[in-house]
Amino acid sequence: MAEEQQDRRTPKVSWRNPSLLFELSKPGRIGVELPPVGVEDASLEDLLPEEVRRGEVEGMPEVSEVDVLRHFSRLSRRNFAPDLGLYPLGSCTMKYNPRVNEELARLPGLAHSHPLQPESTVQGNLELCWALEQILIRLTGLERVSLQPAAGAQGEFAGILMAKAALNHRGEKRKYILIPDSAHGTNPASARFAGFDVKELLSNDRGTLDLADLEREMTEDVAALMLTVPNTLGVFENQILDIARIVHSKGGFLYCDGANFNAFVGKASPGAMGVDVLHMNLHKTFTTPHGGGGPGSGPVGVCSELVPFLPAPMVEKTAHGYRLDMDRPLSIGRVRTFNGQFGMLIRALAYILAMGGKGIRQVSENAVLNANYLRKALEGKYHLPYVSDSMHEVVFSDKNQAKHGVTTLDIAKRLMDYGFHPPTIYFPTIVSGALMIEPTETVAREDMDAFIEAMLAIAEEAETDPEMVRGAPYSTPVLRCDEARAARQPRLRWTPEAV
Repeated sequence: MAEEQQDRRTPKVSWRNPSLLFELSKPGRIGVELPPVGVEDASLEDLLPEEVRRGEVEGMPEVSEVDVLRHFSRLSRRNFAPDLGLYPLGSCTMKYNPRVNEELARLPGLAHSHPLQPESTVQGNLELCWALEQILIRLTGLERVSLQPAAGAQGEFAGILMAKAALNHRGEKRKYILIPDSAHGTNPASARFAGFDVKELLSNDRGTLDLADLEREMTEDVAALMLTVPNTLGVFENQILDIARIVHSKGGFLYCDGANFNAFVGKASPGAMGVDVLHMNLHKTFTTPHGGGGPGSGPVGVCSELVPFLPAPMVEKTAHGYRLDMDRPLSIGRVRTFNGQFGMLIRALAYILAMGGKGIRQVSENAVLNANYLRKALEGKYHLPYVSDSMHEVVFSDKNQAKHGVTTLDIAKRLMDYGFHPPTIYFPTIVSGALMIEPTETVAREDMDAFIEAMLAIAEEAETDPEMVRGAPYSTPVLRCDEARAARQPRLRWTPEAV
C-alpha cells in the first residue's frame, strides 16, 4: 500500500523524471522547417562521394522543437555547480567564479580579436599578457613565466622538457626523475613522456618526503625531483629548504607542482624556497572556469637558468610597444598554438587585479582556515590517517565506518541525498578509502556548517543503520549504479532494449 502511495506521489513522467528523448519520438515530427535557400537543388550523392557519405541513422528520434527545448532544459537542472552549493572536490578547487570576469573576457575588443592579427593592432592584448606575467613573476619569485600551456599537466610537461633541455645544454644525459608517492598522478606521466625513468619516494609518518630517502636516491643521474606543494595529503613540505639543498647539491632541478598554489599564494614564495620550475593552474588558484573538462590554463614559471628554454613566443616589452619574440634558439618550441588560452588569461588577470595583494593573501588564509575548520569538526567521527597540520584540503579515510560495513563510496553516495556534491574519493591512493575534502576559500561558514552536519549525520547512520547508507542515494534522478561495469562495459549506442 505504501508503495502504491509513493507511485501516486511520483508520476512516471514528470519534469523530475523525464522520458528519454528517444521515448518522446513520434514519426513525422521535426524541430524546424527551413525556407528555400534560393539555389538549385542538388542531391547529396552529386555533392559527396559514396565513401564519405553516412547512410541513414536508424532509430534517430523525431521530435518537435518544444520537445527538444524542454528535454535539454530538464537535463540542465540535473547539473550540480558551484552556483548551487558547496563543491568540495579536493585538489580540483571548484570554487565560485566571479561573473564580472566572464563579462570582461567577452568585451568585443578582446573576444573578437584574432591571434594572427598584426602586432600593431593587438597591443592591448599583448600588454595584458605582459601584465599577467609580471604579476605571476612577483607571486612565484621566479625569473620568467610562459603563459602558453593550456592546462596544468601540459605546464608540468613543458617544465620537465625545459629541465631536460638545460641538462642537455650542460652536456649531461641524466636518466631519472624522483617523484614522491604523495604527488599528483600526472607527474610520473609527464616524466615518462619527457623520456625519463621514474623512481618513487615514500612518504614518512607525517605525510611528507623522507629526507634520508631523498639523500639516498638523489644522485648525479637524477634530473629533477617533482614535488607537489602542498602534497595530495594536504600537507605542506615543511623541510622544503633542505629538500632544495639536497637536489641542487647534485645538480638537479626542483620542480614544484603548483596545482595547490592557492594554499600559500601571496604568503610564501616558491622561488625563495629554491624551486626552479613551477606550473600554476589558473583554473584552480585564479578562478577561471574549470568544470566540464576545460578550458584550462597552466602557465609555467622558471628560474634564470631555464629562461632560454621557455616555449616560444614570449611577449616582450620594448620602447615602441609590445611584441612576440620568436627568436629563441634554445627554446623547447611551441607547446600550444599562439600564446595559450587567451580567454583564461583575461579572467585570471581580472580576478587578481580585483583582489589586489591583500585579497590574494586572504585567498590562501581563507582556504587554510576553511579546511582546518572542517577538519576539527569531523576528526572525531572520521579517521585522520596523517595528523600533520592541514593546508587547503584535508584527507580522511573510511576506517571508522568500515567497521560497520560502510565504505567511502557509500558515504559519497549518501551525501547526494543531503544535497551536496561528494568530495574526491579514493585519492590519494596511498590512503585506503580516502575522502579528500577541499572547501576552498569562497565557502561561507553557514555552508561549511551544513556540510559538516551532513557528514556527521552520515557517520551516525553508518553506526545505527549501515544498510540504509549502503543503498544510497535515494533522491537522485539515477540511483545506485554499478560504476565498475559501466566503465568496463559502456553502452554507447541506444537501443530500445537499453531503456
